[in-house]
Amino acid sequence: MTQTRFQPIIFILLIALLIVGSSAASPSTLVLAQGPTTDSTPEAGIFITVLYDEPQINIRMGPSSTIYPVVGTMVSGATARALGRSPGGDWIQIEFPSAPGGKGWVYSPLVQLSPGTLQIVEPPPTPAPPATSTIDPTLAAQFVIQPTSTRLPTFTPPPTLEVSPTFTQPSSFYTDDSVPLAAIIAALAVLGLLGFLLSLIRR
Repeated sequence: MTQTRFQPIIFILLIALLIVGSSAASPSTLVLAQGPTTDSTPEAGIFITVLYDEPQINIRMGPSSTIYPVVGTMVSGATARALGRSPGGDWIQIEFPSAPGGKGWVYSPLVQLSPGTLQIVEPPPTPAPPATSTIDPTLAAQFVIQPTSTRLPTFTPPPTLEVSPTFTQPSSFYTDDSVPLAAIIAALAVLGLLGFLLSLIRR
C-alpha cells in the first residue's frame, strides 16, 4: 500500500528532472548555433579573388610596381578581404598579415572584386632609397691614369715629284773622231813585224 502511494511522487519527480535538464541544455545549444562571425574572413565584407593565369601574383607595400617593394604573393584562386582602393582605382588594398601593418596592395586587373563600394585609401609613404656607397677620393685617385703630354710622332708624307726624271743614254766609249781600236792593233802588229825583221838582218 505504501509503495503504490509513492509511485505518483516518483513519477512527478522524474518529469521535473527532465524539464529542468532540457531547459539547462537549451541555452548552450543556442550559443553554439549563434556563434559570432569574425571580420577576418573574406565573407564578412568585400573581398578579392585572384583570377590571374599565372600561378601567383605579387603583393606590394603600396600601389605601385616601381616604387614599393614586394611583401608577399597570392596563388591563383586565393581570396582576401578588401579594405580600400587607390585614388586612381587601379590598386586595391587588402588584408595581408605578413605585410608591414597587416596590409598590402594588389593590382586590380589581376583579381575579381566582390560587389560593394570601397573607400579611397591614401598610399603609404614611399620607402627610403638604399644608401649609396661613397668612394674615398684619395683611394680613387690612385687608380686614375693621367695621359702623357708627349705628342706621338706624326707621319709626314714625302713631297710630290713635279718633274718626271729623264734618262739619257750614256755616250759610247768611242766617238766618231777617235781612232778605231782595230787600227791601233794593226799598227802595233806592223811595228812588231818590222822590229822582228830588223833584228834578223842585223844577225
